[in-house]
Amino acid sequence: MPIQRRLPKKGFTNIFKKEYQIVNVQDLARCGDEKIITPHVLRQKGIIKKERIPVKVLGVGEVAEGMTVRAHAFSATAKAKIEKAKGSVEVI
Repeated sequence: MPIQRRLPKKGFTNIFKKEYQIVNVQDLARCGDEKIITPHVLRQKGIIKKERIPVKVLGVGEVAEGMTVRAHAFSATAKAKIEKAKGSVEVI
């Protein structure tokens, strides 16, 4: 049997890949009357599991009120929706 059939097939795993915790824009509304939303606030509300893993905000859903959101990364649609609702975006 040829060697390529005897060896297991293994792919490439990038050890430098950044893993983010995903938070959608609609999940930010669950933070209540908080005006500044940080990973610490998201952890207290139970939206994310760990504070030390970076947070990325995605643009699924709508924002009703303006708020300041501090996270490690933002998608372009999330940034546009937050700024459209008279809010601001800060990259940590």
